Amino acid sequence: MIGKLKKGSSFGGCIRYVTGKDEAKIIASDGVLLGTNAEITQSFELQRQLNPRIKKPVGHIALSFKPEDKPRLTDDFMAKIALEYMQMMGINDTQFIIVRHHNTDNPHCHIVYNRINNEGKLISDRNDYRRNEQVTKDLKSRYGLTYGTDKSKTNTRKLRNAERAKYEIHNAVKDALEVADSWQKFKNELAKRGVRLELVYKDKERTKVQGIRFCKDGYSFKGTQISRDYSFGKLNARFEGMENHVSARAYSTQQYEQGYYKDKQKPSMLESNQEPWSSISSIGLFAPSNTQTYEPFPEDESAKKKKKKRRRGFSL
Repeated sequence: MIGKLKKGSSFGGCIRYVTGKDEAKIIASDGVLLGTNAEITQSFELQRQLNPRIKKPVGHIALSFKPEDKPRLTDDFMAKIALEYMQMMGINDTQFIIVRHHNTDNPHCHIVYNRINNEGKLISDRNDYRRNEQVTKDLKSRYGLTYGTDKSKTNTRKLRNAERAKYEIHNAVKDALEVADSWQKFKNELAKRGVRLELVYKDKERTKVQGIRFCKDGYSFKGTQISRDYSFGKLNARFEGMENHVSARAYSTQQYEQGYYKDKQKPSMLESNQEPWSSISSIGLFAPSNTQTYEPFPEDESAKKKKKKRRRGFSL
């Protein structure tokens, strides 16, 4: 199960798309006058006027499931999952329709909702992509749904246009990262696989990098659209880590070799005429400044008197 999030400005265009597919069926709705596409659109547009400043009031989410789950996914069960998904995403107290499609091997449905809720307030989309990942993961675990396999195993010949290019880019990036340890090598490896890497800059002087894009067959995607692991920040940290590791390893090798040859040139104590201990300095003479030295304890008076008595006893 995965969720794809979109926002738009035209309710009419979105509704025509989701209801225009073969065997499209509305499996759940709320706050909308069901009938013709024009009537559905008008319902959404009326509520949109509660907050006309919002330029993109259309919320559109596609929920897709694995073919292995198809026998379980009745219309009611799919609607139940979609409604729970909306609740967990914070899409509440607003108009929506849920439309099921049958035009692909993957069972899926489309949620069209009004981002202007029933009170005229905008439904927040803060961190919605991150929340989408967590919510779909929770629902998969809750209902025992099939987890997606590695994208590298996806049969791209069955995909079309942009979706196909996206999967091919994902596979190319994954393969390139297995052999590349720098940005330049990464770019070259992608070029061998028909993918062009572009840096996106914050300023006109092109001094501050904002992100990256991958381009193939006329389609262009942000790094995070391919995978969250392929953002500029994460890839840059990866390559910097590799460069630091190589530099540290080279430095250690250099230090070792310098020490090795230095020791080879320096005669050992046994090879010289010095005694092994003759090079050790006496305490206090060459001791470092923080070395503590100790004075002998002074003799007490009784000891001195005993010595004097012994001397008298041996006197002639």
